[in-house]
Order: sequence, then C-alpha cells, then structure tokens
Amino acid sequence: MKKQPKEQAIDNKELILALEELEKEKGIKKDYLLESIETALVTAYKRNFESLENVKVVMDEKTGATHVYAIKEVKKRAMNPDTQITIKEAQKINPDLNEGDNIEIEIVPRNFGRIAAQTAKQVVIQKIREAEREIIFTEFNDRKGEIVSGLIQKADKNIVVMDLGKLEGVMPTKEQIPTETYHVNDKIKGYVLDVEKGLKGIPQVIVSRSHPDFVRKLLEFEIPEIYEGVIEIKSVSRDAGDRSKVAVYSPDPNIDPVGSCVGQKGVRIQNIINELNGEKIDVIEWNEDPSIYIASALLPAQILAVDIKEEEKFAQVIVPDNQLSLAIGKSGQNARLAARLTNWKIDIKSETQFREMLMNAQEEQEVEEDAE
Repeated sequence: MKKQPKEQAIDNKELILALEELEKEKGIKKDYLLESIETALVTAYKRNFESLENVKVVMDEKTGATHVYAIKEVKKRAMNPDTQITIKEAQKINPDLNEGDNIEIEIVPRNFGRIAAQTAKQVVIQKIREAEREIIFTEFNDRKGEIVSGLIQKADKNIVVMDLGKLEGVMPTKEQIPTETYHVNDKIKGYVLDVEKGLKGIPQVIVSRSHPDFVRKLLEFEIPEIYEGVIEIKSVSRDAGDRSKVAVYSPDPNIDPVGSCVGQKGVRIQNIINELNGEKIDVIEWNEDPSIYIASALLPAQILAVDIKEEEKFAQVIVPDNQLSLAIGKSGQNARLAARLTNWKIDIKSETQFREMLMNAQEEQEVEEDAE
C-alpha cells in the first residue's frame, strides 16, 4: 500500500496534550484513545459527507494532525470511482503501482476540523466514563464477600436499591430477609454477593442479607478473635430471618470459642442478632468427631446416642421421648439446619421409636430364621 506525500492537515496539538494528561491521571493509554478517535472519525466522515469511499483517518501522536485518506484499488478500468482508480491515474501519483494494489489518497474535507474536534471530544468523554466505570467495577469486584452499608433509595416487593456512594447496590427478593420490611432512607448493611456490568456497562453490585456468609462476615466484624484467626468459623447454616447455626473452633485449648463468640452476658452475639432484627443464632463448637459434632449441632435438644455410617455420611440420632420435637424443631428446622451445618444426613428417633425399631428388626430376623 503506497501513501501520497503529506498535504494540508488539521492540527490539534492541544488534544494530544489533553490525552497525555489523561494517561497520567486516569491511566487511559494515549494510543488506545487515539485509535478510538480514529475509528470514530471514519464514521463521522462517512455520515457527514455521505461518502461511499473506503477511508481511514490517522492522527499524529505528537502533533494531533488529522489526516484523512481515501483508499482505492488500482484497476485497468475503474467501474466505481468511490473505491477504484485507473492504473493511468494511479501511476501519475506513484509510477510503481500495479493493478490490484491499493493507494491511499489524502483528502482534506471542508469543515472536517470542526467535526473532528467535536468527535474527539465525544470519544474522550465516553472513554473517560468507561475507564471510570472499569475502575469502580474492579474496586467493588475486589470487595466481593465483604459487608457494605448504604441508604435505601427504592424499596418494593421485587427489589431494594441501595446507594453505596460510587455505585448502586441491588438486593433482589431472594436475597432479602423474608421477615424484614425495607423503607426508603433507611441505612442497612448487606453482603456483596456479586458485581455485574449492567446497561451501558455501568457496574451494579448485587447485595444479599439472606446469604449464610452475611452472618459469617458479621461475626468476623463483631468478634476480634475470629477476625484475627484465633477462632475459625467452620460452617454456617441459615433460615434467613428466623434462625442460624454457626460452628466455631479454636486450635488453642485455652480459648472457649463458643463463649468468645457469645460474649459476656451474650453482648457480642446480641449485636449480631440486633443487626438481623431478632434472628436467633445458635453457636456450637465444631469437633472432628462427627458423633460429637452432630450432637452439638442439634442443640438445644439433649442427645442420648449418635450412630454414624461414615461411607454414607449418615447419622442415626436417638433422643429422649420428651426431646424429639425439640430435636426436630418447628417444621423440621432444627434437624434441617443441623444437617446443612454438618453436611451429614441425620435421622432422629425417640428412645421409644428406636426400641420399637429394634424389636421389629429382631422379629423379622426370627421369622427369617424360622423359615430357614
């Protein structure tokens, strides 16, 4: 591809200085901006001059001079003067050209300097916005799994929108606590579940108050021993708005992990309960022995025995007759939360039920033996 010698061009050195400042302040590469402006100028040229030509725009990275080139294919006969040029005409410009070559012929469109300046300004503003959005997206994306606070801007049955300062936080219905009512201008906390790019690339933070990790993060915030790693949260299971179970552990035998989390007179755990508007929180001690762990997970019920099958991760739990409803819980909640917490299948039987089960099994065995 051969270029004609440079002719009159549109000078815009101030633009280059502005792009260099942007690179320093915003981190937007000058080359990237120049390329974006050149692409936009091609579109602007075709739109303003209703041109069918193949054109390209080049901006000098030092002076900002803007050059517009019509790209034409060299042909024996030019059937389309917008895109083709005869060998005879082409060789007047450059004798070395042959059929099939492309030639770039510089043109200086009338009033294109004004169009170029407007287009460059629009592109720069757009790219600054995109860059700022990308910076904010990265910032909040790095905050996934953290707690944020914000004022409620909008609250209805489908969605809650929070003002997080630089961005909006959106809390869909499934991430809300079912027992809570949200009001505009209320200040609330939420767990950053995800960060997405919404319409026009504007980042949007997905916030949750129902996620089990919201409880985990509240505990980290409220209890220094957890934040410092002296106490570990091994597992959290939750029915948001009603009840949570948290398993904690400390490798230091001198530390009571449950007592540290609950605090003197329950003050530490009460702060979290207040944040969750009265949601009950059972803090239990994790144990590597699944029998002990499962028995603790079913608190406040008293447990007589736990028979485990390791391969199936199945536990048969026996409780006193008067503890059966407590162990199972209302609508099966206590048993369900314990199963989620421990990641074991749990079957709970009362002492009487268990004895009946044993007797039935024994009778079936006797029948089989008699049949033999």
